Amino acid sequence: MQRTISLTLMAAAVSIGLAACGYDPGTRAVTGGLIGAGAGAGVAAATGGKPANGALIGGGVGAIGGALTSP
Repeated sequence: MQRTISLTLMAAAVSIGLAACGYDPGTRAVTGGLIGAGAGAGVAAATGGKPANGALIGGGVGAIGGALTSP
């Protein structure tokens, strides 16, 4: 369980960092959401979780992070 939480947080941090790519908040939110969804699904699948749940969580974190970052 601890490893799953650590990997999810790491994926979220990476997606938030990559979400800063773009000039306006809408573009960064979409990009961050897509990257976060992919990372979340991958982490969930690798740790034995449900990829759909990981994609939802990662996508949400990435979209929020992308929308809140500055260019």
